[in-house]
Amino acid sequence: MAFVRDVFHGPWRALPVLGVTEVLAWGALYYPPVLTVPQIAAERGWSGSFAMSGFSAALLAGSLVAPTIGRLIDRRGGHVVMTMGSLAGAAGLVALTVAAHPVTYIAAWMLVGVAMAASLYEPAFATLGRIFGAAARRPITLLTFVGGLSSTVSWPVTQLLLDAYGWRGCYLVYAALLVAVAAPLHAFALPRKRADPNTPIRGTGVSLRPQPTLPPSGKPFYLVMAGFAAYAFIPSGLAAHLIAFFQRAGISPDMAVIIGMLFGPCQVLARLAEFAFGARAHPLYLARFALGLMASDFVMLAIVGVFAPSAALFYIVFGASNGLITIARGTVPLALFGAAGFGVVVGRLTAPWLVMQAAAPLVLAVVAEQFSDAAALTLTALCAVVALLCFLAIRRPAA
Repeated sequence: MAFVRDVFHGPWRALPVLGVTEVLAWGALYYPPVLTVPQIAAERGWSGSFAMSGFSAALLAGSLVAPTIGRLIDRRGGHVVMTMGSLAGAAGLVALTVAAHPVTYIAAWMLVGVAMAASLYEPAFATLGRIFGAAARRPITLLTFVGGLSSTVSWPVTQLLLDAYGWRGCYLVYAALLVAVAAPLHAFALPRKRADPNTPIRGTGVSLRPQPTLPPSGKPFYLVMAGFAAYAFIPSGLAAHLIAFFQRAGISPDMAVIIGMLFGPCQVLARLAEFAFGARAHPLYLARFALGLMASDFVMLAIVGVFAPSAALFYIVFGASNGLITIARGTVPLALFGAAGFGVVVGRLTAPWLVMQAAAPLVLAVVAEQFSDAAALTLTALCAVVALLCFLAIRRPAA
């Protein structure tokens, strides 16, 4: 009964609130471009690459403001910053519907990028760190369960809206949802009380004994930053190109799409497994395991070759690894550097992540065109190895 009471009146209320708003934010801002941008390009007579460059500009803009977003969440709270993120996202989507000039089009996407930096996982993790303090690991993990379903919800809903109203109508519907649902939930339903960063909250199952942490600077911090940035290249680049790589290797288009659908469920299953069995393991070990799994996945594909069963296995392992890394992005900084100033730490780590996300699709396209698909996959595998080496070089704080 105490937990039920906390869901409505205590800090745990943050979890259902952010669960709803994360699905809306990812579904409205991050996932639709793969379906909407081709229609924008066709209507306005732009090349597909220029139209999609707007989304890259959004990610770069988000990387520039991410540290500031983190500091603001620490100072003002997610109820202020994430509310502004929802409103900025709605404004950016509306601006896209009227931005007929290339300059205004890029500017509208940059506004959307600022909104993403204030609306997606990183600000949500920072908000949970502020609310729960040292006990934020379990809420962060639970939030990723819901977030993992965003693409499953967004793509079919976006396609339905495109069929019914076109890309402009689709974006206007999403803008209305951000204003009418996400912004009020952030503003009025998110808990505002800041936890003592060193005292876990009752009912979370976390020991009351203070946990040793490292300062958020120096070699350990930059290894974490480099490790996550190197990994960011992988899901961004593969999301844009992997299905095409498989098709060019001889897998039929229909089969390649079916294989790609394995990604989302495997993310969620891996997160469920971590929640059930990984509570006592240090998050640093979780990151190492996930990255080792990812590196092994590339080795398997290189040895076995690309055909339908190996491609399916690759996607299963890729989805599981990405699901675990998503959790690690929130829990590793919390465990290593503590809850004090957590928003600042998350913001600093987010900036290079978004830069790598923005660069990966273009870099892999150039490598595949100039060399081969195998060379592009090799470059991606090297990013997994670099990320793994970074996390292997970090020592957890001594007890």
